[in-house]
Formats: sequence, structure tokens, C-alpha cells
Amino acid sequence: MKHNNPFFCEYKTVYQTIPFDKIKNEHYIPAFEESIRLLKEETDSIASNPQKPTFENTIVALETSGRFMKRVSNAFFGIFSAVTDDEKMEIAQTISPKISECQHYIYLNKTLFKRVNEVYAKKEKLNLSVEDTRLLENTYKGFADSGAGLKGKDRKTYKQLSTELSLLSLDFENNVLKDENSFELLITDKTDLSGIPADIRNLAAASAKEKGKKGWLFTLSAPSYVPFLRYADNRELRKKIFMAKMTVGSNDNEYDNKDIVKKIVNKRIEIARLLGFDDYASYVLKDKMAKDAKQVNKLLGQLLKNYKPLAENEYNALQAFAAEYEKSSNLLMPWDWSYYSEKLKKQLFNVDDEMTRPYFELERVNKSIFGLATDLYGITFKENSKIPVYHKDVTAYEVIDADKTLLGILYTDFFSRDTKQSGAWMSDIKGQFIDSKNIDNRPNVLISMNFRRSTETHPSLLTYNEVKTFLHEFGHALHGLLSKCKYESMSGTNVKHDFVELPSQIMENWLDEQEFLDNTGIHYKTGKKMPRKLIRNIIDSANFNAGYACCRQVSFGLLDMAWHTLTSPFESDIERFEKKAWKKASMLPEVKSTIMSCSFGHIFSGGYAAGYYGYKWSEVLDADAFSLFKEKGIFDKETALSFRDNILSKGDSEDPNKLYFRFRGRKPTIKALLRRNGLLTDSGSSNG
Repeated sequence: MKHNNPFFCEYKTVYQTIPFDKIKNEHYIPAFEESIRLLKEETDSIASNPQKPTFENTIVALETSGRFMKRVSNAFFGIFSAVTDDEKMEIAQTISPKISECQHYIYLNKTLFKRVNEVYAKKEKLNLSVEDTRLLENTYKGFADSGAGLKGKDRKTYKQLSTELSLLSLDFENNVLKDENSFELLITDKTDLSGIPADIRNLAAASAKEKGKKGWLFTLSAPSYVPFLRYADNRELRKKIFMAKMTVGSNDNEYDNKDIVKKIVNKRIEIARLLGFDDYASYVLKDKMAKDAKQVNKLLGQLLKNYKPLAENEYNALQAFAAEYEKSSNLLMPWDWSYYSEKLKKQLFNVDDEMTRPYFELERVNKSIFGLATDLYGITFKENSKIPVYHKDVTAYEVIDADKTLLGILYTDFFSRDTKQSGAWMSDIKGQFIDSKNIDNRPNVLISMNFRRSTETHPSLLTYNEVKTFLHEFGHALHGLLSKCKYESMSGTNVKHDFVELPSQIMENWLDEQEFLDNTGIHYKTGKKMPRKLIRNIIDSANFNAGYACCRQVSFGLLDMAWHTLTSPFESDIERFEKKAWKKASMLPEVKSTIMSCSFGHIFSGGYAAGYYGYKWSEVLDADAFSLFKEKGIFDKETALSFRDNILSKGDSEDPNKLYFRFRGRKPTIKALLRRNGLLTDSGSSNG
């Protein structure tokens, strides 16, 4: 019944936030079905409008339609990856085809597209603002890219392909989660824990106890898997957990993704060809900052040229160190890299991840990162326990601007659990937009991580790299919260994929600055500041294995581009294809039977298809942008205000190249990144 369903009632919550405490799984499908009915009704009304098509009665009308759909879908898909239980997965699989069909109802509507086309054809005569022009162009491209120009059976084919793709992506994501959760490494012999720090052992013991088992339980979740590879002396067990991780989705079991990968790739090829493109990358990249595969490959090639010699030196150095350490001539394998890297890093800089953990208590880090936003942008965060949340781990904050107005709501969800996808991300719970009454509807955003929980002996403690992850996702959150756009479809993080990582990656830079570290790293027991020597060592070690890290990211970009520049159906061996695709960037010996593609969620279920290069593209931008902060002062208010006004608040309301130029005063160059990684001296000559 509608009156028992929170979606059909006015939200009587603080700031009309989503009443997560009232929403049950049974409420979603009826609400989705009603939202689809309403959206189709609105679409019919716009398409059948007897008045001549105008920007307002067609383009703006389309933009503002579907408010109820957004109300429901943001509540569901905004938290879906954080609470992916079986029931929610069934809801997603039931409703996704219906949402796809509704999108086709809009974008394959000939009468509606004719109206859009008429407005677009006279755009030069309309005297629109920059933001309005952007909306018109995006709307037209949205129709064109969704098959509006197709005729006859091609329209039906496109509709079928895109519906199947949405379901395949869901199946892919579900299989990865289920396959990861199916693996457990239970250690019962204490000698097999050699090298693993006490805190990690205690966490593993608690995990085992929670599942009614005796011993120490390790899984493929990041807080368990990463430190095991980094510290476990037992090489065979390191190999075992590495192989488990690198075969997720390719184990020839009920969660196998090999056929799904092929189907996704081939359906994308079909869609691209239907729409007049040689390959899927060409279809995706035409509206990105990179524009085409040639520019992407140019960037990846430029990075390889600069970083591969460094990576080769790093590999040789680590191989020599491992040989000396073990008095053995064993070839350095992928399950050895983290282990010996950590030991060499400790020897060179007297620092390792676990040494930093006692200084990064989550609660203090949280306050410090919030404080950074206060220092830069004058905004503050106030916890509000009256705002309903979807899980007991979640905390909600009011975000207040310097003028005391509400900027938005931030939800934080920090801890790992079985129903949560691995990794870290930011989600829109409610988008920002200015409505017809000129009221600025402020955004609600979520940042989700997979940190360790507190234990009986100590609070939740983060490593240096986990603090960087927090800063990264918080940067995405700021991009959403500081949005000041007219239209929701272009607000916040609704920007090009090769631009969206700039606001997140730039935040990571502050962690390598002594001024920030000095006020963030406080020992959770003694209350003493992180020793200056340790801070110096952390900063000095920032470029340790930078060449390897860059080549690893480039290899993922190469794999992504290889999949999405295919021009004919793929029916070959995935493992062979994958290893060939990234061979020139691969620094470690290839291991038979490992396949990353079958769990590569970014490109097969996460929206980064033909866009993974964006992380490196944005890294060039973030290094170049942060170099201005370094020049003016890392807390310089004027620079921060410019970054807020020209980047964070603008969303996709203007061309990102123009926005960046306005902030930086010039086009970006790779020099700042090379300099940051020690490959370029101040004189401009390369060290590599």
C-alpha cells in the first residue's frame, strides 16, 4: 500500500533526508514501478506538447522530469554497493531491465527527438547562457548516443543490447562479491603467522571467532588481504591468497565471469557499430577530455617512456635485495613484491605501514581531514544523529558553509563487512540543483571505505595509505558538496571520467606535507605527535617504487583500451588476451591461470569502460594543480577559493579544459608529475 511506503510520503526527516530507517526492501519495487509510470507520463506530455519546441518546454522540461525516479533510484543505487545482500541483488535484477526500458521509451521516442533536434538546430540564435548551452548540447548528445537516430530494426537491436548490458554488469558485480566472500584462509598453526604484526593477527583471530572457528581467518577483503601479502613470511601462503585474489571470477564455478566478460565486450562492440563508430572506445571518448584513443595511447606511452626505466631499476633493486635477504636466487614473483618492498622500504627509510598505524586513529583522522576542508574552504561538519542512516556503521553530518548556510549532508561508512563491495567510493544520495522557484537544493553524498573496525584492545587505526584513500574519497565528496550548478544532470561529480579524479587525487597531496602530517599523526595511546624524523621518512619515501606504481596503473589502462578498441567479436582466450594487452607495462613475471579482467569492476560494472586511463590523466592534472598550492602555500585561501570556484563548484556546467585553464592560467603539463616523482629536476632535466 502506498501509505505504508516511505517513498510515497513527504520525508518528515531532518533536511528531508532519506528515511533509511523506515525503508524496507519490500518498498523499492512498488516505488520504482510508480516512478517509471510517472516518468513515461511526463515524457508523453513533453513529446505531445502542441506548442513549438523551445529550450524551456523541451530541454528544461526533460531535465526536470523524473524527480520521483531520482528519489527512488538514489536511495537504492546510492547505497547498493555498501549493502549488497541477496534480496537487494534480486531487486536490482528485477528493476534494471524496467529502468532500461524506460530510458529507451525516452531516448528512442521519435517525436521527442524531433523536438530536441529542432531546438538544437537553432542553438546559435537562442542567446543561451554557457550553462544552458551545455545542457542543450548534452541533451542532444544523450539522445544521439542512445540510439535516437537509429532506424528500423536497428532501434530494436540497440534497445535489446543495452538492456542485456545492464543485467550483465549486475551479474558481473554480484559474482565478484560472492566469489571473494567464498574464499577463506584459516590458519591453525601459529608458526604460519610469522612476520604478521600483532594487530593484524588479533583481527584475524576475531574474524575466526565471529565465524565460530578456531585459529586466524584471512579473507580477500582489503584490511585482511593487503597486510597478509605485505608481512606474511610464509611464501606459499602468500602465493595462495594472491592466486585466490587474482582468480576471482574465473574459477569455473557458479560465479565465473569469463562468459560475461566476452558478452559485455561483444555487446559494446555491437552498440558502437550500430551508432557509427569503429569501436567502443571511439564511442565513449569523443566527449571526454582525451577526445580519442590516439590521445589516450599518447599519454600512456609518454608515461611508460618516463617511468619504465625507473620501474626496471626498482625491480632489479628489489630482486637483489630479496636474493640477499633470503640467500636465495628465487625469481621475484607477484606475491613477493609487497613483502620485500615493505622490508626494503623499512631498510631505506625506516618506515612501514604498520609503524604509521598507531598515529592514525580513525576518529582523529576524520577530524583532521574535516579540518583541512575548513582551512581551505571555510566549511565545517556537524554530526547529526537525528538523520536516519542505512546501517549502524554510518554517521551523518551537516556540512555548513562559512556563511552558516547548509551546503549538504555527508554520510560516512568506514568499515568492511560481507555485504559491502571491496574498495572505496563516493556515491550521490541526492543531487544538487536549483529548482524553478530558484531554491538551491543541496546535495547528500556518501563516502564508503573498507577500514578495520576497532577491537577490544584499540580503536580503529589506519595506515598512511588508508589515510590517502580517505582523502581521495573525501575529495570526491567535496566535489559533490560544493557544487553550485543550475541543473542536476551536470552538478557535482557528473563530469567527464578523465576530469572526475582531479578533485579526489589532489587531496592526497596534503598527506605528503609536513604541516598537515604534523597535526594529523598523533599516537592514539601516548597523545604524542608523530616524530619529526618519522614524518620526514614518510615524505622521503613517497616516491619509493613510484615507477612500478605508475607502470601498474598504465597496464590497467592498456588492458581497458585493448578491450574497447576491438572491432570484431571476441571469442578467444581471455587470459592470453589480457597478458598480451599489458605486456609492455608489466614489470613482474606473468603467472599462469591468473585473470584480472574477470574481477575488473571498474570497466565491466563500474562505468569506467574506455576510461580507466582517467586516473593517470587526472594525476597529471592534480600534480599540476597542486604545484600552484605549493607555490602560493598549501593552505592559501586565494588559491583554494579559485579551485572551489573554477573546479569544485562548476560540475559539468562548462568544458573542463576551460575550467582548468581558468584555475591554472594555462594548459596542464606533465612536468609537475615528473617533478613530484623525482624524474625531473628543478632545472627541467630528466633524472630518468
